[in-house]
Amino acid sequence: MRHLSIAALILGLAGPAFANPSVEVMHFWTSGGEAAALGAVRDKVVSQGVTWTDEPVAGGGGDQAKTALQTRIASGNPPAAVLILGQNILDWAEAGMLGNVDALAAAQNWDAVLPQAVKDFTKVGGHWVSVPTNVHRTDMIWASKAAFDKIGAPYPKTWEDLNALAPKFRAAGIIPLAHGGQAWQEAYMFEAVAAGVGGADFYRKALVDLDDATLRGPQMVAVFKEMAALRGMVDKNAPGRDWNLASAMVIKGDAAMQIMGDWAKGEFTNAGKKPGTDYACIPVPKAKGDAFVYLVNSFSLFAQTDPDKIKGQEVFASAIMDPAVQIAFNKAKGAIPARSDVDLSSMDACAQATAASLAANDKAGTAVPTFAGTHAAKAAIVGAATDVITTFFNSDETPEAATAALADAIAAAK
Repeated sequence: MRHLSIAALILGLAGPAFANPSVEVMHFWTSGGEAAALGAVRDKVVSQGVTWTDEPVAGGGGDQAKTALQTRIASGNPPAAVLILGQNILDWAEAGMLGNVDALAAAQNWDAVLPQAVKDFTKVGGHWVSVPTNVHRTDMIWASKAAFDKIGAPYPKTWEDLNALAPKFRAAGIIPLAHGGQAWQEAYMFEAVAAGVGGADFYRKALVDLDDATLRGPQMVAVFKEMAALRGMVDKNAPGRDWNLASAMVIKGDAAMQIMGDWAKGEFTNAGKKPGTDYACIPVPKAKGDAFVYLVNSFSLFAQTDPDKIKGQEVFASAIMDPAVQIAFNKAKGAIPARSDVDLSSMDACAQATAASLAANDKAGTAVPTFAGTHAAKAAIVGAATDVITTFFNSDETPEAATAALADAIAAAK
């Protein structure tokens, strides 16, 4: 594996000081909450005299951003920093395309302040090739307090509770489940249901170990049966809807619930809504013991030769890891800081509950990596599985047929 030490290149350069340090940042954070979060990093970077070039690529799942990045790589002009998820980072590192900020990380003691789950996708082959902004929980329900108050129902504690709510909401003129009918959103819903219906051990065997017998077993059929119940709760306008527009349906009270990662909370925060007062943030029901599905967001640093761009990367990385920036970023983003040593007392009840749950599940061995976000498996496998999941969700295919199709698709993609 080839890595270019950013610090070494900086120290080895002769001539004048950096004339115009800059950083170009490619990402797919285009919703209101996401833009506000990234603004906390940008403000810190710009305050240190670095020119920030924003390169947003629409598409919440990041598929369009992948294509845009590949085009830039092919032209020999990679952005300095790119939002990349999971095992895609490992692939770019193995290809020798990423630089590192090892000297900065050592000076700031990143090893001591980042959990292992975060380091798994930021420190590759002993080199810090990516800089983590946050940890998301993906197995969450966002519920409108007004909608639940209207039908006089408590928030669901079991899948049976949740399924029984649908006709009551419909009778009250409320859409039971806000959903954006895009393949990546259905993949995240699927992993939330897998963790909730099957539990952490099942999730790990099926979606991390990719065990064929587990993929074909009765527990997976049960997962698809719950997905079938959920597909009956969405409105006819769901296909193609962006995730943040589905969140807006819950914010307005037009829909009762959304199953989505906690980046959705950024939309509630951006709209001035308060947890407990306006909405509830609750993990999906857990039928087989607790589980926590996590996703690590980070910016990977592509190798550069221009000293001003290398300096810009270093300032960018340091800004992300600043404890105050981690707090400001995650208040807007809806997540929890990647650093484990920051004071969360100023964050809302949702964030504090998520942080406590992550710590408890990590200790219990029931924290599992996102499948949809390519932490649990490589992109080719996730893509093959996602095709099956979205086909099922947008048809009347049976859970048994979908279970077989999923196992076949994953086996073929291995």
